[in-house]
Amino acid sequence: LNFIFELGMLRRVRNEGLKLIGITDSASVGEHSLRSAQIGFILAKIEKYENPFEVCTILVFHDMAECRIGDIHRLANRYINVEEEKAVKEQTNKLDKIGKEILELWLQPENRGTKAGIIARDADMLEHAITAKEYLEKGYIYAQNWIDNVAKGLRTESAKTLLNSLKEANSNEWWQGLKKLKYS
Repeated sequence: LNFIFELGMLRRVRNEGLKLIGITDSASVGEHSLRSAQIGFILAKIEKYENPFEVCTILVFHDMAECRIGDIHRLANRYINVEEEKAVKEQTNKLDKIGKEILELWLQPENRGTKAGIIARDADMLEHAITAKEYLEKGYIYAQNWIDNVAKGLRTESAKTLLNSLKEANSNEWWQGLKKLKYS
């Protein structure tokens, strides 16, 4: 139960990197994790990975170290030595077999040693790029930096295709024409 309470911290931890471009009320890490898991499922299906649920589950646990260490953006990470793996091992060590399984899931995108880990990592990065696109459309021009950096790290063809499509996409297009207007 304590582990489950701890996971609730992901609702409170905010994406710190976006503060660099002036965004003070960014999404929580939990919100990021949810959309990452959803993207991961979709990428796994497009990549014809046999177990998209595994990818989704990896992403549900991927950011859990941030319950203890917070979200350390890449600039801050240059100056401190954060031991994420140590945090995850301490989080899971009292959970016996379940804890070992969660640790194994967590390690996959970190090491990119499995197809599921590669897809999960791409989904995580793609979610950051999609969020950046949403902020770019609101006038945060430096959000383009997130998109450019993600482009350098993607490995799956489906993630690269989606990122390429992001250039022409409009984050508000999905709901255009769906509203029903009632005229009396």
